[in-house]
Amino acid sequence: MLVERGLQVMNVEVVGDAYAIASNYLRRSGALPDNLVTDDRLLGLIVQMFRRGEFNRLRLANLAIAKFEAGEHA
Repeated sequence: MLVERGLQVMNVEVVGDAYAIASNYLRRSGALPDNLVTDDRLLGLIVQMFRRGEFNRLRLANLAIAKFEAGEHA
């Protein structure tokens, strides 16, 4: 699904899939609490990389995990 945000079109499915992969890993590793609340920092990292041109959901997830674990912010 494509969502228009201003002049930018975002593929919500790719971002959503990358978030699901990354959050599942981080929950299992104990880095995120085991609840259904969206982590804004993790989502921000994924959206930031998506906007910079990374469209592969698995690569987005892996990069977001690495940045999240390193303490980076979006």
